Amino acid sequence: MGCLHHSQFFNYYEQGRTELLRAQGGNYREIEEAGLFLVVVRLQCSYHAPARYDDVLTLITKVENVSAVKIDHSYRLMRGEQLLASATSTLACVGRDGKVARLPESICAD
Repeated sequence: MGCLHHSQFFNYYEQGRTELLRAQGGNYREIEEAGLFLVVVRLQCSYHAPARYDDVLTLITKVENVSAVKIDHSYRLMRGEQLLASATSTLACVGRDGKVARLPESICAD
């Protein structure tokens, strides 16, 4: 059909979160090495227009809220000035045992 499959938008959102963390001086590998994992507990997406083959896209990712154990993000996927999709997610911090854990200070301080 020449359109980006709806499931692929979620890969963009993950890349956006990772790059935002990196831009803020964080490192996901170091978080995992410390025995903590940021798991998606909620992800909601609204599609407004299709992305097509060879489109140049811009993803705007923002941290909306940080608590002791979770992070809320928002996303806007754009083609120029046109909004293609908007989304929100909640990530929770868990330890190796899968139980809820406090976010690292490096994330809470931002």
